Formats: sequence, C-alpha cells, structure tokens
Amino acid sequence: MKPKSLQQAMEDAGSPMALVWKPNARAWEVPVIQPEYVGWREEQLAWRDGVALSDLSHHMWDLWIEGPDALRLLKDYSANNYENFVVGQAKQFVPVTARGNLITDGILMRDAEERFNLSGVPASQSWIRYQGETGNYDVAMTVDPDSGLRKEGSPIVFRYQIQGPLAMKLAEKLFDGPLPATKFFYSTPVELNGAKFRAFRHGMAGMPGYEFIGDWKDAVAVKDAILKAGEEFGLVHVGGKAYYTNGIESGWIPTPTPGIFTDDLKPYREWLSVFSYEGQKPLHGSFYSDNIEDYYVSPFELGYGKSISFNHDYLGREALEKAKVDYPRRKVTFVFDEADVVRVFGQPDYMNTYGRYRIEKDGRLVGMVFQTGLIGPLNKILSLGLVDKEYAAPGTQLDFVWGEHPGPGHDANGDFVFQRLKVTVAPSPYNEHARHDYRKD
Repeated sequence: MKPKSLQQAMEDAGSPMALVWKPNARAWEVPVIQPEYVGWREEQLAWRDGVALSDLSHHMWDLWIEGPDALRLLKDYSANNYENFVVGQAKQFVPVTARGNLITDGILMRDAEERFNLSGVPASQSWIRYQGETGNYDVAMTVDPDSGLRKEGSPIVFRYQIQGPLAMKLAEKLFDGPLPATKFFYSTPVELNGAKFRAFRHGMAGMPGYEFIGDWKDAVAVKDAILKAGEEFGLVHVGGKAYYTNGIESGWIPTPTPGIFTDDLKPYREWLSVFSYEGQKPLHGSFYSDNIEDYYVSPFELGYGKSISFNHDYLGREALEKAKVDYPRRKVTFVFDEADVVRVFGQPDYMNTYGRYRIEKDGRLVGMVFQTGLIGPLNKILSLGLVDKEYAAPGTQLDFVWGEHPGPGHDANGDFVFQRLKVTVAPSPYNEHARHDYRKD
C-alpha cells in the first residue's frame, strides 16, 4: 500500500506544525558507524590537535543526475554560478523556492561533462528529482539512500575524511608523496594499490584535510590503508556522537526547515511521501510558532551569499535579489555561561540537540538556534543559530531559553517552566582556523 503523501499527512494532522512538532525528539544517529571508538571527547580533540578519520559512507544520501539536460536542470532550480564549473569541482548547492526560502543545502560535484553528484541531506535531492521528473528534461537520476534506510545492498560510493593538523602528513605517507596542489572544493584523481578514486579538498570540521570518494568495491581496502598509514600519526576513528557535533564550530547549520510547507507547492507535497525527510524531520524546543514559515531561512542568513549568482534565470532569483539588500538575521555562535551550565545541567557528559530554542533580550524573542552541543576540548556548550542583526555583535549578552514547548493548542509565548541561561554572542565559524584559514586557497 502506497504511503500517504506529505500533503495528505499535513491535512490529516490539521497543519504543518501539528505534523512535525515532536517535543523531546531525539537527535538522529549515524547508521552503521559506532557511536564512539575511543571516546567522543578524544574524537573531537583529534580533528583539532592531531588527525581524525570520519567514515561518511553510511549517513549521507546521494543523487546522481546525468544526461544532456543535467546542467540545465541544476541551473533552473538553484542559485549557484555554473560558469567555469569544471569536472572534479564542487559547490555548496543552494536551491530555493520562488519566495527565496532555502530548501536545504548540499554538496554538488561535477563528475563528468553531463554527470553530477548531489550529496547530503535528501531534501535538496528530492527537490531536484521532482523538477527533473515533472519537467521537460532529458536526464537520468539515481538515488542512493543512507544505510539506515537502504533496503538492501551496500552504498554506491565510500566517503572517508581525514582532518586535522596532521592530515596532510598522513596523506603524504598514504600516497608516498604529496598530492597535487588542489584548491578548496576541488578534487584530484588519485590511485592507491590499484584503487582509483578522488581526493576532495573538503572537511566537515573546518580543518585541513581531504575527503576520499570512490567505488564501494574498494571501500575496505582504502579504509584499511588509511588506518594503517595513520598509526604513525595517532589517527583516531571518529564515531557518530563526535561527528554530529563538528558543524557547530565550523559554522554549518545542518537542519534548516525546508521552505516547502506553504505557498503554491501543493503538487510537490503530493509527490513527497510522509516518510520523506521533510515529513519525518521533527521540530522541537522552546521556540514554538503555529506558523511554520517562522522556521524558514534565507540562504543569505546562513552565510551562503558568496555561493549565490545572478548571472542566469532560476526559480527564486527575483526574491533573492530583494533579500540580498536587507536580511534581518545573522548567523552567530552562542557561548554558554559556565555557571549557568552547572546550574541547569550539572556536569553534562555529552550533549547534541537540533532543537529550536529561543534567544531572548529582556524577555523579547530576538533569535533561534539550530544546534546545541558540548565541545569537549573547550569544555563549553555552544549553540549555532540566527539572531536579529542588531544583536549580532560579538560580546553581546543574551538569554538562551531551555525547555520543550508542548506545541499546537498551547500558547506560543507561554513559559512552560523554561530555564534561562546567559549566553554571549561569538563569531561563526567559532573555530579560528575554520573562520580565517580553511578556504584561503
């Protein structure tokens, strides 16, 4: 029996918020990969002070778009600049609705002249699949879900990231010499013991390193070779608990609410299943609104302005041209007051939540957070979020509201025994290397 569409599920629930608001929802976990290998604190420390290996083969979705109209499809439904987009290069993919609201981001790599790979959260992939299937495009599309949802078989590709101050030395040992000079977000073909794959200059933690991408048939051999070469450098295998915290310091907001629940997108919601990412990704926390549009974001707010181009026509271009002039919020890091952390949480051993929590100034809502986690090497809790631009200056003192709003049917501005903790605004990315040096080349 075919599952409900997202549209039908919304209608049955009574509203988008009644469908997706789920107080105390647990953060998603990385499938297959162990939660910890040597301990999440040590694993967080490795990409900061040594070298870390992250196996990304199992939690990411992949979509391959291939054919004579592949580039036209991507240009029609994303805001990126496709001039001089060469094979082996990647982009932070920025698809938006007609109103300029972000669908979600992804990593788009050009594999060949007429073949592209879009990886990451599946919302952007579903958007492109829908447009490709319902529009007049000569393309073929292949989807590979994450290993938690794949019904059978192995991933199509492996993805292994090595990151940290010693990552380049490890790469030299692995390949018996330095790799060819490669710009940030470009890749170079490499070969290791007969296995051919790509070395991509990218890393989720904002530290030096590579992401190795290749056919799954070579996955075990390549990973074993990395682990063996890494012994000399104290290579640490990163588990799922540490991995899902690495975007907080590097400034990547991983779970923006796709702007597809309203407007003229009913046909798209009828195409989507309720069991899609859009239907199953929960909202929770102290910030509640009956209007799901209050959770939408502009790509400018998330810092994607450099990725947005106006040199071709695409859906949402007009809205983005207006938004670039004056967007109300800025992406920042919130650093928790240590005394308040002890008062509210005691001595937390681990924290990672994607709850939408209120940021207030004198009791007035001025911002919203997207991810909050404990960074072991700093012994600090940090939140990554958006704040009204007049409160975005580093050093600004604000209040973080901790708690779970019960959701629809309750006063959106009610205080349900919420705790307030002092936080200080800091830059995003919070990590100095990620902020100043990561993209220098």
